[in-house]
Amino acid sequence: MIHTIIAYVEDKPGVLNRVASLFRRRGFNIESLAVGHTNMAGVSRMTIMVNAEEENVAKRIEANLYKLVNVLRVDDLTHKSPVARELALIKVNADSKTRSEIVQIADIFRANIVDTASQTLILEISGAAEKVTRLLQMLEPFRIVEVQRTGVIAIQRGDDQDSSDPPMFETK
Repeated sequence: MIHTIIAYVEDKPGVLNRVASLFRRRGFNIESLAVGHTNMAGVSRMTIMVNAEEENVAKRIEANLYKLVNVLRVDDLTHKSPVARELALIKVNADSKTRSEIVQIADIFRANIVDTASQTLILEISGAAEKVTRLLQMLEPFRIVEVQRTGVIAIQRGDDQDSSDPPMFETK
């Protein structure tokens, strides 16, 4: 089962390395990792997707993250049906014969064409990771030149958490 773990961390050099090393030492493969600033100065948010078959494994990961000095708060959104999205840029071969077909496929997936050249198109798509994967599968016959995926970002849905209140962090 893929778990969606959110870690709020101090925005300091080396924090990402310490978090990634924790997963490496425990033998877990990070399926997706996205890191960015939050609305709070000095705090970054990591969205980590990890494959953990047993529920107690996810709890152990959360407990181990809390042991890291720069980790302020950890949330497991796996069973909370979060809103999760991924962004991808896809460069695909598109000659005069295939260009219109690729544009039609892009329209079906609501992907934007962000760059055109004589022999390639660059598409931008955002949505569920499965949607991005399906688009990639549809574009395979046209020869994909390059792909860049951001990794999944996720946030708790609706009124599950009052968004007007900043997240509370444990003091170390």
